[in-house]
Amino acid sequence: MSGKVIGVLALQGAFIEHVNHLERCVDLNGGSYGQAVSVITVRTKEELWKCDGLVIPGGESTAMSLIAQRTGFYPDLYEFVHNKDKKIWGTCAGLIFISDVLANENTLVKTLELLHVKVKRNAFGRQAQSFTQECDFSGFIPGCTDFPATFIRAPVIEEILDSEDVKVLYRLEREGSPQNGLVVAVKQGDNVLATSFHPELAETDLRFHDWFIREFILK
Repeated sequence: MSGKVIGVLALQGAFIEHVNHLERCVDLNGGSYGQAVSVITVRTKEELWKCDGLVIPGGESTAMSLIAQRTGFYPDLYEFVHNKDKKIWGTCAGLIFISDVLANENTLVKTLELLHVKVKRNAFGRQAQSFTQECDFSGFIPGCTDFPATFIRAPVIEEILDSEDVKVLYRLEREGSPQNGLVVAVKQGDNVLATSFHPELAETDLRFHDWFIREFILK
C-alpha cells in the first residue's frame, strides 16, 4: 500500500497535541483508511517536503512567522502551502499565518498569503476570555453534533475575500455576535482547512482530526 505523510509544523506552539491526536486516529481508525498514514513533526525543509499535508498549530503567529523568516524556512513554507497537491490545516495562530489579510496588528506577521480571508486577531479578548463551547459540526462532519471547541485568544474571519473559492463551514453564535454568527471554520478549494478553535484540545475526541484525514489527506 502507498502511504500518506502528515506533517505538523513544530517551529512554535501547541504542535504536540496535534501529533498525539493524529497518531491516535491512525492507531484506532487506520484500518479503515485504505492506506498507511504516518505523522511527523516538521522543523526543516527536508522534513516539510516529505509531507502530503501540513498542520499549522495554534501558538503565537508573530513568533511563528519570525522564526520561519530568521531560519530561512519561510520560502519553502510559502511554496509548499501554495502547492494545490498539498493539504493544509491552520488552527488558531495557524489560521492567522495562512491568511491573506490581517485586520489588526498586521505589521507583526508576515503571512503565507494562502487563505483568501481577512482575519481579526484576538477577537474574543485575551487569555482570560478563553472558553469551550459545544458545537454542532454535523453540517460537514456526519453525526458530529456535540464537539467541544476550545477558543484561546482566538481569531475570527471578518471577511471572505473570494466567495467562489472559500466556503464557510461553521458560524459561532455568541452573545453580541453578528446576527448570522462569527465565522470560525472555513475550507478553500479541496485542500485548505482553517479553524479558529483548537480541536486538538478536545482530550478524548478524535472526530475532527479523523475527518481531516479522511476528507483532506486521503482524497
